[in-house]
Amino acid sequence: MELKNKKAVITGGNSGIGLATARELVRQGATVLITGRRKDATEQAALETGSMPFVADQARVEDIEALRDHIAETFGKIDILFINAGITGAAGLIENESEQNFDTVMDINFRGAYFTLSKLVPVLSDGASVIFLSSNTAFMHKPQSSVYQASKAALNSIAKTAAAELSGRKIRVNTISPGPTRTNVLHHSYGEVTANAIWEDLVDVVPLKRIGKPEEVAKMVVFLSSEHADYITGADFLMDGGMTI
Repeated sequence: MELKNKKAVITGGNSGIGLATARELVRQGATVLITGRRKDATEQAALETGSMPFVADQARVEDIEALRDHIAETFGKIDILFINAGITGAAGLIENESEQNFDTVMDINFRGAYFTLSKLVPVLSDGASVIFLSSNTAFMHKPQSSVYQASKAALNSIAKTAAAELSGRKIRVNTISPGPTRTNVLHHSYGEVTANAIWEDLVDVVPLKRIGKPEEVAKMVVFLSSEHADYITGADFLMDGGMTI
């Protein structure tokens, strides 16, 4: 019960890493609120994890402001903010990039994450922990992934600036950068057969020869939210099985 009596908010908590983190934070004693764009999925995830649901789209600043007001009314202040919501967008070469894909990815991954922190700073307790879900791709430059990679690199920059700005209130801001992590996102995008083939290919480029698990990222969120990480801020934690070596 590392986080007993702590109050936490997870954006994009209705699936994948966000869902696993909600489950782990509740298990550690925290009171958790999760957000998601889909009402049914968010309410079902809340039921499964023992958390509280709130329907919000991270790409919409008005939704973030509504979330802030709801947090103030429900909790007053929160101790843990996991800004997790994000998308990969469509793969493609820079010369073929569409404005629509660029704007969609940046609106959620960069602009949305930025304003989630910006608008929620007033409801963060002194000594709170803020964690951004980034990606190991922020340190990579693979073809056909320029927009996604750039959105995560920008996120890492924000986190370090925020860590400096909020240090006076002892609010710690860190990032977690997973590598390939087995969620349903590939299955939704490509179908089961193609997704499994992609996972198999990824295993070959990971030195530890396996895909990461959402639960492993969830445990890192717990660590960064606990007293064991009181001296850690402005840091990034790569969790990619050595893929970026």
